Amino acid sequence: MKKLLVKDLKEGAVFSEPVYIEGNNLLVPAGVELRKKDIERLNSWGIESVETNGVLIGISPKSKKPQTESGTGQGAPASGGKAARASGGTSSLISLNEVQENSNVYRSYMNLIERLDKVCDSIASEASVEARSIDNIAGRLLQAVREERHSYIGFILGGEIKGYDMAKSQVNSAILSAMIALELRMPHHKVLQVVTGALLHDVGMLRMPKDIVEKKGGLSDAELSRIQSHPLYTYKIVTKELLYPEDVGLIVVQHHERWDGEGYPRRISGTAIDMGARIVSVADAFEAMVSHKPYRNSMMGYQAMKNLLSDNLRRFDPDVIKAFIQTMGIYPIGSIILLNNGALARVEEVQASAPLRPRIRILIDEFGKMFKKDEGDKIDLLVEKSLFIARAVDPKETAIKYA
Repeated sequence: MKKLLVKDLKEGAVFSEPVYIEGNNLLVPAGVELRKKDIERLNSWGIESVETNGVLIGISPKSKKPQTESGTGQGAPASGGKAARASGGTSSLISLNEVQENSNVYRSYMNLIERLDKVCDSIASEASVEARSIDNIAGRLLQAVREERHSYIGFILGGEIKGYDMAKSQVNSAILSAMIALELRMPHHKVLQVVTGALLHDVGMLRMPKDIVEKKGGLSDAELSRIQSHPLYTYKIVTKELLYPEDVGLIVVQHHERWDGEGYPRRISGTAIDMGARIVSVADAFEAMVSHKPYRNSMMGYQAMKNLLSDNLRRFDPDVIKAFIQTMGIYPIGSIILLNNGALARVEEVQASAPLRPRIRILIDEFGKMFKKDEGDKIDLLVEKSLFIARAVDPKETAIKYA
């Protein structure tokens, strides 16, 4: 390793390899900018030099962090998957999401969102839409969930995609709905109906007046009533325009009904609510909690799961909640967690019999060594009794992304 003098370190400096303090104590991971308080901490500790095997690859301006770009400006990876070039003529910074954005799985996920976004545009403009195009999205999504479930959950929890708000939300809800339906061992044709309903469950909002949908501040009683009629608009679009059967229509019209009968539009309750609608209701609620909104930050998957667990038979079918926990875990797959020994890890597999002791992959070990994707030890917390999860970690607090 080569030494770097602390007096020469610059705020915003980004290195190609991790930077360490006195051996294995991590200062900053590769690709993460050095903060002013990092340098101040080194000076307060009387540390004169740090070590790295890497090289300086750029100085990140404080006013602008590297973001991926696409030809559409909507968050898809740029050509070649490279991070956006920093302003001021500095060298191109390495994106921590580069592996994710270059992967075939990520491109497939983005393709589903982009294709559904076109469907949403057509519905909003009242143009003709062929149900066959939606069926194709549903089929590909279900296949992806069967084959790459862990990656897709990571994309949902990562929350990195900008734009495509409705299409992204509905694709994410469909992924989660598919997982629940599969956990409940529903027949294949029923799972496809649930996925289709989830993909379309809010398209009635596209026919709502924009001055109400985009209104900032509270809604009047009349405006709220109008918004709460959107499942009826969705039902009409799905059954009358797209010509889907009643089984799909019931999913979209009832997904805002509540287990206790206090939902809308018809205030039905319990098992009178269609099972598909009960599934989409849970998936939609979780997706809304973990997704960034203009009016609030997203929750961690762990906190969102805790909120669902505290429902107490108000909004959701308890059997659906149970199935969701069994497939996602208390610490959902993809969650970043801190172990009692100080190591950071990613949850990789849920154990239905022990939701607090999943199988995990080490990302940064207790000595500060950072591992690239899938290079860290895989640990079964049911076997390693001395280790346990101390807390969930917001990925925004770390350099770890869902790559």
